[in-house]
Amino acid sequence: MKWGYRFMEMFELVFQPEGKRVKVAFGSTILEAAKAAGVDLTSICGGLGACGKCKVIVEGKNVSPLTQAERKLLLEAEISLGYRLACQTLVRGRMVIRVPEESRTGKQRLQVEGIETRAEPNPCIKKYFVMLTKPTLNDIRSDADRLLDALQATYGLEGLKLGYEALQRLPLLLRESDWKITAVIWKENLVVDLEPGNTSARAFGYAVDIGTTKIAGYLLDLNTGRVVAVDSLMNPQIPYGEDVISRITYASSGFSELSKLQQVVVDGINQILKVLLEKTGVKRWEIYEMTVVGNTAMHHLFLGINPKYVALAPYPPVVKSGVNIKAKEIGVDINPNGNIYALPVIGGFIGADTVAVILATEIYKRKDLCMVLDIGTNTEVVLGNESMILACSCASGPAFEGAHIKHGMRAAAGAIEKVKIDPYTLEVQYWTIDGVKPFGICGSAMVDAVAEMLKAGIIDVSGMLNKDINSPRLRHGENGVEFVLAWKDETAIEKDIIITQRDIREIQLAKAAIHTGCATLMKKMNKGEADVDLVFIAGAFGSYINPENARIIGMYPEIALDKVRIVGNAAGTGARMTLISKSMRDVAEEVSRRVKYVELGAEPDFQAEFFNSQFIPYADLTRYPETSCLLKNLGKYPKKLPPIFDSKINR
Repeated sequence: MKWGYRFMEMFELVFQPEGKRVKVAFGSTILEAAKAAGVDLTSICGGLGACGKCKVIVEGKNVSPLTQAERKLLLEAEISLGYRLACQTLVRGRMVIRVPEESRTGKQRLQVEGIETRAEPNPCIKKYFVMLTKPTLNDIRSDADRLLDALQATYGLEGLKLGYEALQRLPLLLRESDWKITAVIWKENLVVDLEPGNTSARAFGYAVDIGTTKIAGYLLDLNTGRVVAVDSLMNPQIPYGEDVISRITYASSGFSELSKLQQVVVDGINQILKVLLEKTGVKRWEIYEMTVVGNTAMHHLFLGINPKYVALAPYPPVVKSGVNIKAKEIGVDINPNGNIYALPVIGGFIGADTVAVILATEIYKRKDLCMVLDIGTNTEVVLGNESMILACSCASGPAFEGAHIKHGMRAAAGAIEKVKIDPYTLEVQYWTIDGVKPFGICGSAMVDAVAEMLKAGIIDVSGMLNKDINSPRLRHGENGVEFVLAWKDETAIEKDIIITQRDIREIQLAKAAIHTGCATLMKKMNKGEADVDLVFIAGAFGSYINPENARIIGMYPEIALDKVRIVGNAAGTGARMTLISKSMRDVAEEVSRRVKYVELGAEPDFQAEFFNSQFIPYADLTRYPETSCLLKNLGKYPKKLPPIFDSKINR
């Protein structure tokens, strides 16, 4: 058969153990087939062959040869058992594919609750009930003038305009409702909808936080500001790339790809909304407004704006100020004439979610000097108060989400989330999400593990594993020295769950990026650790880390723990605040203009600061510059930390 015709052939793939079947074209990847079949398969790098998480077992030989990426990321023992990377393996015939548990995303624990910051209800949408007089031969005003005059006479509303759709409904609605109607008015200048009778008590809004990993939705009563219901789901864009850059790359490859990413996120938002409506009995046409936040890439993708240049120096966003758009133009299932307000962004990698966090923590009006860490693949660091606010984005990478970690995984059922190590016996205590057998390690446990290993002397301040320790948990593996966190008879994957030297290095790089951001902003403000009055830790990951262990490994500077506040999904809080208060939208626009974005890569001391921050907890060469040569030659874990390592670790 000629190759040209083979590309037109369709082959059936069966995914086990679910038994899901799908037909795909010759030359498709197994990952593409898994997406089409709706199979739960992790792909952190978006199919670039970089993360090694999409492992599958292929039964049969109707596949392409092993790629260089597979030879690098798969062990010889795995290859001999038929393991392949789904993103690298091309379909060349019918086959059966088994998806092991370690390659599944699972139902992730999602953080939707956040700090409660009071905002007085004063929404942009308000409803006004009026009773109109019927026309007579002596009063032949138009229906529109009659409505507008009644609203002015009853409520003092002047200069109102009647929306086109409302105008179309007006004549029949007036007569069918016996001239008693409720006008739905946006910003006291535009009538967007009309309803029969008095429905002024029922006005609802929808606030959405589009995270790279999750989407959180909040249904609110606009009259009272009360949260009626909350729900969330994994961001359905994940199969197209688990990090921002992967999605930008995908969206930039063509209009259809951009449209696909927009559509799947809108579908996810509508899916959450459907659940909220079922929970509460609220009708979709009773939801008249929506606010949305997200990082700049998520913001642009939701609006269908090409984010390509956000990822290219000098990283400009396409639009910075807030955007208002009708719901029917974007396909969100609220009232078709309802308004969607996307909050303003700050810069290419500092988005509307950071603006929302600043609103929720109120640092823009505090006298105290505050630091905010919204920890994720891209960690946003904000430092400031009522006088000045600086912000930067730290490329902390996906290590805290489980990427590039040997047994890393997201915070789903079976993930080890907390770790304790006995400093004398090196025995390990761990706790998993939902209390089931462990499948892997999530980010909070990696932070614990590195801190505990430092305190127990298993690693030194440079992060090197101590090969001289005599313990069965510390051994030589295929890729060097490794530490056994859980033995295979304890795990759900029937393998030892280990921490490798590379895993520790990935956490060092991630935490160093965050610490560098903190240190750089403090330096630009000419402030030290003692000057910081409050530290707010936001985001899903930040909600579950141990603040003491995070400080021990140097994720943030040596700031007293009693100054640390865990604020959860503060971005969701900010989205809710702007939904119920139009004055908070003015504040959001002001914050977007006020915050000074700092590009870390352009800072002259960036490389040195990043190098110093990779040590555990970090090297403070501003105090001890004469000892910088020590950093290059650190060996085994010292009995006593050198003075340059500014740590308050209590052994």
